[in-house]
This record gives sequence, C-alpha cells and structure tokens, in this order.
Amino acid sequence: MPEKRVIGIEGTAWNFSAAVFAEDLVCLHSSPYAPPTGGIHPREAAQHHASVASDVIRKALDEAGGRIDAVAFSIGPGLGPSLRIAATTARTLALKLGVPLIGVNHCVAHVEIGRWYTKFADPIVLYASGANTQVLGFLNGKYRIFGETLDIGLGNALDKFARSHDLPHPGGPIIENLAKNGSYIPLPYTVKGMDLAFSGLMSAAKEATMRGASMEDVCFSFQETAFAMCVEVTERALAHTGKDEVILVGGVGANARLQEMLGIMCAERGAKFMAPPRTYMGDNGAMIAYTGKIMLEAGSTIPIADSVVNPGFRSDQVEVTWRLDAGLLFAPGQSKTAERGAEASVNLTDKDVVKTRLSKGYRVPELDQHLIIERTRAEARSISAARRAGVPVPVIRDVTDHEIVMEKLDGDVLKYVMNEDYAHGAGITVGKLHKAGITHGDLTTSNMIWHNGRIYLIDFGLSQITGEIEPRGVDLHVLFQTLESTTEDPESLKNAFIEGYCAAFPDAASVILREHEIELRGRYL
Repeated sequence: MPEKRVIGIEGTAWNFSAAVFAEDLVCLHSSPYAPPTGGIHPREAAQHHASVASDVIRKALDEAGGRIDAVAFSIGPGLGPSLRIAATTARTLALKLGVPLIGVNHCVAHVEIGRWYTKFADPIVLYASGANTQVLGFLNGKYRIFGETLDIGLGNALDKFARSHDLPHPGGPIIENLAKNGSYIPLPYTVKGMDLAFSGLMSAAKEATMRGASMEDVCFSFQETAFAMCVEVTERALAHTGKDEVILVGGVGANARLQEMLGIMCAERGAKFMAPPRTYMGDNGAMIAYTGKIMLEAGSTIPIADSVVNPGFRSDQVEVTWRLDAGLLFAPGQSKTAERGAEASVNLTDKDVVKTRLSKGYRVPELDQHLIIERTRAEARSISAARRAGVPVPVIRDVTDHEIVMEKLDGDVLKYVMNEDYAHGAGITVGKLHKAGITHGDLTTSNMIWHNGRIYLIDFGLSQITGEIEPRGVDLHVLFQTLESTTEDPESLKNAFIEGYCAAFPDAASVILREHEIELRGRYL
C-alpha cells in the first residue's frame, strides 16, 4: 500500500508555509512576514498570508506532483487573523481535491516533528518559541504540561528587549550574536516550582543598559539567565518522571547556546539529548504535514463544519490518538542509599539524610554559586520556621553553604503511591505551611512523604517566608500541574487536597481562587 501523502499548511503567526510529507519530507515552501519595524501586527500578518497563500500552495503541489491524500492545517494556538487565513486556504484546497481535512495543534506539531527526527520514544520536551515556553511529557493519551511560562514566552521576551533597542525582528538571533562577546552581570532568576516568568528578567535587562551596561554583557546575561531557568525546569521534569530523553523544539530552540546547555545537563544526568535541524525548529509546514499524516493514519480527521480555529488551543487539550504507548510515568529504580534529584544528590545513612547541592555545568559559575548558597540557606530557614509552626518537616542536624544534614524519614514518597487519603493529608500539611506564612516553591509529589501518619514536606530550596497570596497560589498551581501530568484521576486528588487544605487554612478560598487565575495566565491570549 503506498505511503499516505499529506500537505500541511502552517499560518499561526509570522510564517505562511506549506509542505508535503509522505515517508519523508517531499517539499517545503515558506513565505515569512517581516514587519518593517516593531513586532508582528496580527492584521498585517494575516494580509501577508492572504497575499502569498496561493503561490506557496501551488509551489508545494507542483513540486510534490502525484496525489494528495489529505490537507492538514494549524488550527491553533496562534494569532486569530493568521489562523483564519490558513484555515480558509486548507478548507478550499480539501474541497477542491476531495480529500479529508485535519486540524493540527501547532504546539503538538512541534513535538511530533521533533520525535520523528530524533527517533526518541518518550522524551521530555522543552518547547521554546515566541509565544510559548513549556516543558511537556506524554502520559495516558495526552501531552502533559509539567511547567510553563506564567507571563510571556521566551521568544517574545527576547524580541521585546530587542525592539526596545531598535533592533529588527526577530531579535533572538541578534541577541545570540551579541552575547558571544559578553560577560555575566546579575539579572533576576525567576523559577516558581516547575514554572517560569520572563517579564521581570526582560525589564531588568532594559534597565541594565540604561545604567550603562554594554549590550554584549546584557545580551549574554539575558541568555544565560533565561536559558538556565528553562534547563532547570526541564531537569526537574526529568528527575520527577524518571525519563531519560530530552528534545528541544520551537524557534528559540535554534539557539546554539540553549542547545549546548541542555546537552550539558543531559550528559551530567546520563540522559540523551537531541534537537532537530533549523529547518524544523521555527514554524513550518513540514511539522503540520507530518503530524497531519500520523493523525490521518489514526483516523483523526474533521468535517469542514468543525474546522473553526482555536487561538487558545493548548497542547494538553489534544487527544493523542496516534500514539499507542501510554508513556512512561516513573522509573523508581533509584538506589536505596543515594538519589539524584534536579538540584542535589541525597545520601542516606541509618538515621540521616545528607543533601548536597550540585554545581551545574550548564550555568555560568557566578550564577551557579549564587543559587547554590541562596537556596541552601533558604531551605534551612524555611524548614526551621515550618517546624516551629508545627508543620511536619524533617529535623535539621547541620547546615553549610551547600549541604544540609537532616532527619531521615522512612515512608512512602507520594509520587509513587498517590491516593485520595494522601492527597487529603497533603492538603492539611500545606494548609499549615501557608498559615505559618511560608510557601514551598516546588510543591510536587516528589517532595511529599507519608511518615508516621502524616504528610511531611521536604526540599524547600525555592521556598519563601511570606504572607503574600501570589506565591501561595503558585504552590497550589505547581501541585495541580503535577497531578494533571502524572496521575490518572487528578480531579479526585485535587478535590481531596482542597478539602484538607481548607480544613487547615482559614484563607484557603482566596488562594484557590488565585490558583485559578494563575492557571488562566498560562492560557494563550
């Protein structure tokens, strides 16, 4: 039986592109929109797409020759006006050819073209583009989001900084080139559990140039800081899930330094890393055509009447019908005496745990040492304060700038054994923590242990002593993301947690409301 041939049409933002995929890429043609000044204007981008669509499609069809079995298009997320041009073009072509229509999620297409090129079976994916920055992994029929930006995408942050200095669009490649001759200056490093925030970093970079710092130094430091944040969250997802493959996708993924940092991190952990070539990194028709092809083979087509674009279509909303595997959940075969997390090695004796924060080869030394010392001290302060407030935490025996010796807790780590009773107990413990004016900062089930009838919290390296509602909401958001990403019945577990949380914390309702607001920030605009 001949290989299915699918034409894919990409038009979510700046690039109108069409490609044909069969057993391999047959052809790829693109016409990018380049604004004369500033960033992308949605209406002007759509006008550009409309003006070039016929020519791009004709070139792809002429070069491909032969039959076309289906038409795939980027149905979302993206800029509404641009998406509508791509969708209208695809519908017209499908009707003309008399073939099925396939609506492809743009984010998932980045992941799938990466999996196709690397041949990795079940990777953790860092997806870094203009509007999107996410860490994803596959579980039970969906790509789950382990972490994401809570404000703007990494590419947009780079572009906005570039525009503030009258650099042309896109700004990322120019910043990458300037950074090659720069040196490190401190900038804000904002990791909130599994999530990221780039707007404060971007503002600080602008202010640094206004104070007289050179563009080379600021560009270097902007990259080093932002990329280290992304790599840290990716490593945390690796440590939490036990997966051993990482791929990098999205337009920002073409940056050589980001690829180098991920490669170093994976080498230190014994994991495999690959990134597709530049052809498949930015928005392109090939990723839509390939994903459309595997969706066609799985029977995932849509009627014309249902092909309305969805500018807010999240990757974790896609039913992945074309993957038959369930995805690896956890690989709990760690040593009984030592375990390596995302930040530290943990050595166990009969009575003690020795937690040693590790230097990271992917971070510049100044930033690396600052984070090690700051997080070790913050962890010791927060654990001591939490214990005084009656929160179940281990007893600290000794502290240095990079190491904490504490009580060993024998019990179940919740990431392996989560159930409603444990979730309820976790809610009580977190409620007590928040009532005491402390936030955890990395509230995942990896950092919860059932011990002597209570849920204990460990790993306070990202903690804060604060009464503010925002970090409390982030705590809950991180936990709820973890439940969504790694459990089969997250809603019942969330409900059980909330019941315990409300019982222990009088202001629980306002925090739960804030968590919902934080969740919505991750939705595409």
